[in-house]
Amino acid sequence: MSASGSARAPAVALGIDLGTSGARAAALAADGTMVDLAAAPFPDAAASRSPAAWWAGVRACLTEIAARTPLDTIEGVAVDGTSGTVLGIDRRGAPVTAALMYNDPCPDADIVGRIARHAPENSPARGASSALARAIRLSREAGVEHVVHQADWIALQLGLPRPATDENNALKTGYDLAAERWPDWLERCGMDIALLPPVARAGAPLAGIGGPARALGLPPAARFHAGTTDGCASFLATGAGAAGDGVTALGSTLVIKLACRTPVDAAQYGIYSHRVLDFWLAGGASNAGGAVIRRFFDDAELKALTPHLRPEEPTGLAYYPLARPGERFPVNDPDWPPVLEPRPADDRLFFQGILEGLTRIEKSGYDRLAELGGPPLRSLRTVGGGAVNPAWTRMRETALGVPFLPARSAEAAVGAASLVLAARSLPP
Repeated sequence: MSASGSARAPAVALGIDLGTSGARAAALAADGTMVDLAAAPFPDAAASRSPAAWWAGVRACLTEIAARTPLDTIEGVAVDGTSGTVLGIDRRGAPVTAALMYNDPCPDADIVGRIARHAPENSPARGASSALARAIRLSREAGVEHVVHQADWIALQLGLPRPATDENNALKTGYDLAAERWPDWLERCGMDIALLPPVARAGAPLAGIGGPARALGLPPAARFHAGTTDGCASFLATGAGAAGDGVTALGSTLVIKLACRTPVDAAQYGIYSHRVLDFWLAGGASNAGGAVIRRFFDDAELKALTPHLRPEEPTGLAYYPLARPGERFPVNDPDWPPVLEPRPADDRLFFQGILEGLTRIEKSGYDRLAELGGPPLRSLRTVGGGAVNPAWTRMRETALGVPFLPARSAEAAVGAASLVLAARSLPP
């Protein structure tokens, strides 16, 4: 997909996104306008775990864009990847381990225990599913010279001369944002810090373009920039970024993110903050969301019910729509009960009651972030399938009481490219 019109502006920034479903790439003009976009979905679930499939998808996207759009005006490239996905490689950059994905628990309980003993209480490196635990596990395998994140490895395939990462990807691997270094306590957990890549702030220039990126037509003057996680890139893509700007993702789960002036960290709620450009990004994820709706209604039923919703007439149903007991945000209670009764005979009322329950959870999430030191919500952008339901949007506008703004884009690749544009605007 490319921008229409014969007088379109040249592309100056290239963003690459490795998500859970495939690879995407976006080329942006200097003003942030989309010039071109390409996507390469993974053929199956196994491919999402395969470094060879990651690289094949990226190569397919860039080849497609290069066939339509001159890349000789590109000034920078940035890559985002799934947060916490790690890989062991040799000194030439070739994988020597399987990838451990963002949601893979570490199979070694001793590693998890050592992190629990030595990591700071609020560190996002704690827990069985921490990226640090996976990195330690991989570091012990034969032939491992470096442990890198998914985005780091793609940059190496594009021609980055040596491993490097960004502090957003490094956060769950234990990186200390305040000191801006890998902390000494990692060694006590069993991680050889020498195997971890050097870290730069998201968007910082890293090195000149080389290798396959040059072969695709990028000019010698272009540079690699430090990337970010797919979640941070998705936030940037919307155009949000001032303190108080919120983004809600209404997908299978409900995820909120809020731009803050200072970090908000509360491990008891699963909240931690990334530093992105000139703001901090805090957020949390509820176990409630669209997956609960799908338990009761299919696409045809939802399409038929939606026009009959009456957001101006609350149902009075006090639902907490969870698929099973347990909540993590805005409350953290493994036994928190689902509330989906009483169920009225009218499916329209039942559906609206679920949406009202999700709306209350969303508001409680932003209120929780404010209680913990974040700014009050001042504007909201929405992404995900639920964003297209106009009645639900009216419920949420009433409950949250802030302007709802259109998202510039829902493409994480646009957010990655935005890092290049932000670095471009800095003084030399």
